[in-house]
Amino acid sequence: MLKLKILTFNSFNMKKYIFLVIILFVSTNFFAQKGMSKNKKALIKSIEQHKNKLIEISDNIWEAAEPALLEFKSSNYLSDYAEENGFTVKKGVAGIETAFIAEYGSGKPIIGIMGEFDANLGISQKKQPLKDPLVKGAAGHGCGHNLFGTASLGAAIAIKEMIESGKITGTVRFYGTPAEETIFGKVWMVREGLFDDLDICMDWHPADEIEASTQSSKALVDFRLKFFGDAAHASGDPWNGNSAVDAMELYTTSLNYYREHIRPTARIHYDIEKAGDVVNVVPDYAQIWTRIRENDKENVNILYERAKKMAEGASMMANVEYELSLISGIYEIIPNRFGAKIIQNNFEMLGEIEYSSDEIEYANTILKETGKELKGIDGKIKPIKPTLPAQGGSTDVGDVSQIVPVVRLGVTTAAKDGPWHSWAVVACTGMSIGHKGMIYASKSLAMTMLDFYKNPKLIEGAKKEFLERKGDKVYEPQIPPGPPKLIN
Repeated sequence: MLKLKILTFNSFNMKKYIFLVIILFVSTNFFAQKGMSKNKKALIKSIEQHKNKLIEISDNIWEAAEPALLEFKSSNYLSDYAEENGFTVKKGVAGIETAFIAEYGSGKPIIGIMGEFDANLGISQKKQPLKDPLVKGAAGHGCGHNLFGTASLGAAIAIKEMIESGKITGTVRFYGTPAEETIFGKVWMVREGLFDDLDICMDWHPADEIEASTQSSKALVDFRLKFFGDAAHASGDPWNGNSAVDAMELYTTSLNYYREHIRPTARIHYDIEKAGDVVNVVPDYAQIWTRIRENDKENVNILYERAKKMAEGASMMANVEYELSLISGIYEIIPNRFGAKIIQNNFEMLGEIEYSSDEIEYANTILKETGKELKGIDGKIKPIKPTLPAQGGSTDVGDVSQIVPVVRLGVTTAAKDGPWHSWAVVACTGMSIGHKGMIYASKSLAMTMLDFYKNPKLIEGAKKEFLERKGDKVYEPQIPPGPPKLIN
């Protein structure tokens, strides 16, 4: 047994102390890799070989910063590299020009992996820790989707190479999934049955910590209201007019009074998109976009039905016509703790992410600029958390999780506790902080996929939990007919 003797600086000179520290550091890294198979080491080697190209692709997507349904360059960066690496690529799936599927191999198991690449509107930012738009008013990757799609593709390529070498058998399928931020493109892909034959689907998301995901998300419904009134002179003959804005104000007032009577888990948001043109004309048109969230789809739709009645009532009181159109709706995520345990094991093999002093300073500058505590960057691996009622946001991954077990993880790509969907994250996702997280995520995803390919019992375990959690609920996509459309 190895024994370490406690020594003081009085018995060692500084040179020997530094040597001991180096030895201990190397030992720590060695034991972090304990139990790693040759195949997993091969996956890591593959991703390292593709690393420079993956960073280049993620930076190109970061630079393009294309919003929902307009991700033409971003989609091509990923699909072209998949094709270059031997995948069969099918573009324009589910009637979405920027959606694609890249596939390699044959037979079972079929393991999918998702990749997003759309940007957030209005948060363009330079690669620097002080707020300064790269292009004023343009989009930016404030949720790290430039890293998301690229890391997932890197993992898929590493698995493809493993299938190609004969070390594993089956099919790997990469899903290029656009428009997650607004339109929720995955729902259209689910409706087309594109996930139906999967055994497992992998997913990850940029975050501010390393964590195997065990939480759900909120379901939601998006809809737009248009009110049509009658114009008149606002002073000369207002009695001849019927205000569309009056109807909209009555509707929003109803929503805001309703907040007192909804559960604490519910959320109501709206964006007034149009409210007349000039002050001296009774407005004949108003438009508002509403989003309602709850912990599950059933309760979302209860709120939705009530909001519909409010819209009808508002139009009657203002004596105007109205039109309500569904934009989209998404389900809550069905978590998979069984899969999370496999991810956690692979995290432990990989060890923590280490950051330079410059990177920590960069992150702290961002945090200072945004008025947050200077926590730097968190590269530590978090323990698996209990599964709690849904917190925070929503994602169309929820709809995929209603069809197939989805195994998820988050990896640090930005400053700790900084604001997301903001310039602060854009500033990180285009430089080394984001790059490190992306490569780490790619390795974690590939290693976990390998576990599923090598051990059918793991697939059975994930499926068992999926079926237990889903129960007898029937999934029905909540989107309008036809392909998704730009919101305008």
